[in-house]
Amino acid sequence: MSNQKKRNFQIEAFKHRVVVDPKYADKTWKVLEHAIREIYNHNASGLSFEELYRNAYNMVLHKYGEKLYSGLVKTMTSHLKEISKCIEAAQGGMFLEEMNKLWTDHNKALQMIRDILMYMDRTYIPSTQKTPVHELGLNLWRDNIIHSSKIQTRLLNTLLELVLRERTGDVINRGLMRNIIKMLMDLGPSVYQEDFENPFLEVSAEFYKGESQKFIECCDCGDYLKKAERRLNEELERVTHYLDAKSEVKITNVVEKEMIANHMLRLVHMENSGLVNMLLDDKYEDLGRMYNLFRRVANGLSTIREVMTSHIRETGKQLVTDPERLKDPVEFVQRLLDEKDKYDSIIKLSFNNDKTFQNGLNSSFEYFINLNTRSPEFISLFVDDKLRKGLKGVSEEDVEVILDKVMMLFRYLQEKDVFEKYYKQHLAKRLLSGKTVSDDAERSLIVKLKTECGYQFTSKLEGMFTDMKTSQDTMQGFYASHPELGDGPTLTVQVLTTGSWPTQPSVTCNLPAEMSALCEKFRSYYLGTHTGRRLSWQTNMGTADIKATFGKGQKHELNVSTYQMCVLMLFNNADRLNYKEIEQATEIPALDLKRCLQSMACVKGKNVLRKEPMSKDICEDDTFLVNEKFTSKLYKVKIGTVVAQKESEPEKQETRQRVEEDRKPQIEAAIVRIMKSRRTLDHNNVISEVTKQLQSRFLANPTEIKKRIESLIEREFLERDGTDRKLYRYLA
Repeated sequence: MSNQKKRNFQIEAFKHRVVVDPKYADKTWKVLEHAIREIYNHNASGLSFEELYRNAYNMVLHKYGEKLYSGLVKTMTSHLKEISKCIEAAQGGMFLEEMNKLWTDHNKALQMIRDILMYMDRTYIPSTQKTPVHELGLNLWRDNIIHSSKIQTRLLNTLLELVLRERTGDVINRGLMRNIIKMLMDLGPSVYQEDFENPFLEVSAEFYKGESQKFIECCDCGDYLKKAERRLNEELERVTHYLDAKSEVKITNVVEKEMIANHMLRLVHMENSGLVNMLLDDKYEDLGRMYNLFRRVANGLSTIREVMTSHIRETGKQLVTDPERLKDPVEFVQRLLDEKDKYDSIIKLSFNNDKTFQNGLNSSFEYFINLNTRSPEFISLFVDDKLRKGLKGVSEEDVEVILDKVMMLFRYLQEKDVFEKYYKQHLAKRLLSGKTVSDDAERSLIVKLKTECGYQFTSKLEGMFTDMKTSQDTMQGFYASHPELGDGPTLTVQVLTTGSWPTQPSVTCNLPAEMSALCEKFRSYYLGTHTGRRLSWQTNMGTADIKATFGKGQKHELNVSTYQMCVLMLFNNADRLNYKEIEQATEIPALDLKRCLQSMACVKGKNVLRKEPMSKDICEDDTFLVNEKFTSKLYKVKIGTVVAQKESEPEKQETRQRVEEDRKPQIEAAIVRIMKSRRTLDHNNVISEVTKQLQSRFLANPTEIKKRIESLIEREFLERDGTDRKLYRYLA
């Protein structure tokens, strides 16, 4: 098989030539032309589409495609010119109706014609790069109808007039509008844009420019925003009903520019109704509307934010610098919390929880809270008030809410170490007087402070709680080892670790003999069970319960301070004592003694002593005796000590001085940490990094940092560079 010679096959053209009748093309075209006219005249039912298709097929096959195509163009153009006259003749509202009807007819006819000429569409047109039948029909409609000199301007004006009528409240035939606009879109994006969209946007800009000017002159800000919002929604609705979806962005941009962007500052600052008035009057709905409209334009939200933060800073500054409002620290802090709650609600309900607004609010609060150097003290006093009495009967959840709000204010403080100083003092008083509402609430706040500032911040506070618990155990041990003390006066001692509690000057005070003996027994017991420790009595921090009998045998139990007890016990052996005698017998410091006597002789309802002569102040020549006429509805009477809730000026200076002293080692430690890791660093970077490292506790003063650097250089922790004096080196 493989040895046989291969045979080549060749296909040759058909030898016999097919001769076509010279008049064939004309005859066939006449048939097709008649059919096209019949289709346009709605007489297509009598036509044989199969025969027509075959005729068109044969014409293309016999190379008469050009004749067929040019004949189609001529016939369609002739028909569309007739249609153009019909549309031009239509009057008033019938103009669009007629155009819509004839456009629908043209499309139906075009579909049938395309079916007949399908073979030409698929073979002849691609090979000659001519326009396909359907597209040709659309182009001819565009050129002969839409771009007709008598129709083009009239069509645009009619459409724009209908839009204007709708804007002014008339009801229009939206279905017809949709069909006409759809026709323009079908004719190509450029037709829709040039023959309708661009003029539509220009006219709209003019319309809204005029309307916005009219509205802004006669409306307040809230009403203007409502109108702007309504117009914007109308345009969005218009797009969904009869405009191209791509027009949405363009027309909304026009409304936003003309009605919002161009009047933004005037709206925000509008007298009696602008942004500040909305904030003052809690107009959540109007604020929300302003936010949603302004967010659509460039710099809209930043404009609102700047005005809001400026207003908060101004009102906050007035609040923290007004001497009247600083008289009551608790009310002062409550006002701050109320302000914060108010703006938190506005941001949540009106400003979509916008983080940039929240940041602006936080920075504003941080700014004005730190304008008042007493803010740390006042916040601590607020906590003190709440944990003493303000949280009685409040649920755990509500307690947590209040503590979280306090922590929020605490975060704004730049001098957190000052807060710590005051908080420690106030906590000490609460724990030692047993006046805390809830140990759980106390511990919860310490946990929050620990989370915020770290273990170092709260270690001493936690040590105070530990001391209170240890003291209970110590007292149980003391009484267990001295059973004979059961009948006499009862002593409760709190043993405080010096480093954990606020430092107090050790004040001498002569205790009554029976109490003094008891204290000595406790000292012997404690030092016998703990080696290497030293006890010093802080009588100025103690309290006592004593039983007293007055004139008519009326008995009361008086809750007093240790100083007050020392004074009252003197009257067991004397009916009348003058100031000097009391001072000599008790050795209580003069300032404390005067406050102590004032609270027992000058406060109505608590006056267990009588003073001669009667006056509100204590003088050194006053005489005191028991008030035999003292009465009270209560058996237990608490006699407080007259004391200012806030610190006096000298006390304030002393606290500030202690804070400054405590900061020095912290600044030095930060400098050493930084230099140890960096080895060499210039002055400005040392200042910057130390400030950054310490900002969670306080805002370090650059002058103080410089002094600490000098101190470290003197003690040979650091040295200056030999050539560059601003460069420091760490010495290992």
